[in-house]
Amino acid sequence: MAGKDTILVVDDEKELAEGLKYNLELEDYKVLLAHDGESALACIESEEPDLVLLDVMMPGMNGLKALQVLREKGNRVPVIMLTAKTQQEDKVTGLQIGADDYVTKPFGIEELMARVRALLRRSKPDTEPAAEVFEFGDLTVDFKRYVVVRDDEEHGLSKFESEILRFLIAHKDEVVTRKDLLSKVWGYTNLPTTRTVDNHIARLRKKVEAVADHPKRILTMHGIGYCFVTKEDGPLQ
Repeated sequence: MAGKDTILVVDDEKELAEGLKYNLELEDYKVLLAHDGESALACIESEEPDLVLLDVMMPGMNGLKALQVLREKGNRVPVIMLTAKTQQEDKVTGLQIGADDYVTKPFGIEELMARVRALLRRSKPDTEPAAEVFEFGDLTVDFKRYVVVRDDEEHGLSKFESEILRFLIAHKDEVVTRKDLLSKVWGYTNLPTTRTVDNHIARLRKKVEAVADHPKRILTMHGIGYCFVTKEDGPLQ
C-alpha cells in the first residue's frame, strides 16, 4: 500500500498553519510545518514532501525568494502559493519563477483541498503515458526529465507546464479550449480561472518558442483557446 502524501505548510501565521495542518490531516495527508523561507528550504531538502503550500509574505526570506532558490536548485516539488488579495503582482511573479498554482487569502478550505488534490494527482508518475520524448524540428520535449530542448538549450518545466504541453501535444494541430485545459490539467470543474492558463502558456512560450512574443508552435485561437502547431498550414479547424 502506498504511503500518505506529505504536504509542507509554510506560513508565519502559526494559527493559520495549524488550522491547515488540522484540515489536511483530516484528508489523510501527512503534514509538516515551517514558518519562514529558510526552514522551509531545509525541510524540503531533508523530508522531500510531495507538495508545498507556501505563503508569500513572511519575515526574513519570503515565499517568493524561497521558491526562487528552490527552483534554481533544480527542485521541482509542486508548489501552491498563498497570496493576499492585494498581492496580484506576487501571483504573476510566483508563476513566472516556478509556482504551479496559487490560492488567494482568505480562501475556502474546499477550494484549497480541490487544488491540492488536483496538483497531487497530476504529479503522480503513474499518470505518465509510454511516450515520453517528442521531437518537432529543432524542438525536443522530454516529459520524463521535465525539460524542453530548443536550439541545443535546455529549459526545465514545472509540473503544470509539463501537463499543459502534454495535453497540447496529444491534441496537436487541433484547437483546445481554456476550459479543456482547466478541466484536464488542473482537474477543476467549478473553479474557473482562465488567467491561470494564460500565465502558464506565457511561461511555456519562453521555453518552447524562439521568440515568445511571436509564437509559431503554441498559437492563441482568440476567444477559444490554444493550439500546438506542427503543420505549416496551421491548425485544423
